[in-house]
Amino acid sequence: MTQQHSRKQPSSIALIALLAVTLHQSFAATDSPPTAAPQTTPPPPARPARPERGNYTVTNGNGTACLMARMGLQLNVSFSSASLNKTVLDVVNLQPNVTKSSGSCDSDSATLLLKADEERTNLTLVFSLNATSSKYHLSGVTLSAAWPDMREPFSASNRSLDYLRGTLGHSYMCREEQTLAVTVNFFLNTFQLQVQPFGLTGDQFGAAEECQLDVDDMLIPIIVGAALAGLVLVVLVAYLIGRKRSHAGYQTI
Repeated sequence: MTQQHSRKQPSSIALIALLAVTLHQSFAATDSPPTAAPQTTPPPPARPARPERGNYTVTNGNGTACLMARMGLQLNVSFSSASLNKTVLDVVNLQPNVTKSSGSCDSDSATLLLKADEERTNLTLVFSLNATSSKYHLSGVTLSAAWPDMREPFSASNRSLDYLRGTLGHSYMCREEQTLAVTVNFFLNTFQLQVQPFGLTGDQFGAAEECQLDVDDMLIPIIVGAALAGLVLVVLVAYLIGRKRSHAGYQTI
């Protein structure tokens, strides 16, 4: 009997040890903190389609047009987002059907003011004229905006720009997309632009001076066409020379 009891004792100790280990693992699993769900960063906003082209006119005191602009405008704005708690980039088209235009004209300065989205977006373009050289340019751009997700109203301004250069009495035209850097937080994209801030005759644009982007766009097919014509000419000359040599060989025989 004593021998049988001694053989069962190790089995009971092993069972108690196994139970203790199981309980320890169970408590450890209960006390461990829950695994945090992985954080996902929302994708950047998709760039909208090309903006619609708007027609904007500024008149002087007697009702005569002193500044005319036809263009599509796109605003690239970096601001602090209230919902995401970080800086985000938003790209917004200026919609002509909800945009009101006004402005003023002086002898050497012309201003176009565009107010959109119930005046939540205000864009000001200032053109300056050099009377000595009879050249004008876009010298200043100011944007103020109060969009829904902005932590605070946005404001950006630069009065030392040199874009859209033209000659007095002529309009400046650029069909291609242009990106005008205003500040580090604001870029202005223009599409199918034609503007004349000085020297208008009636309600018509003067002769257009095209931007370099349009000139380059026209030069590319001309260069390609000339290269193809040159290649055809080389092949034709080589063919005629080869044919002449072949004909001379037949005569010798």
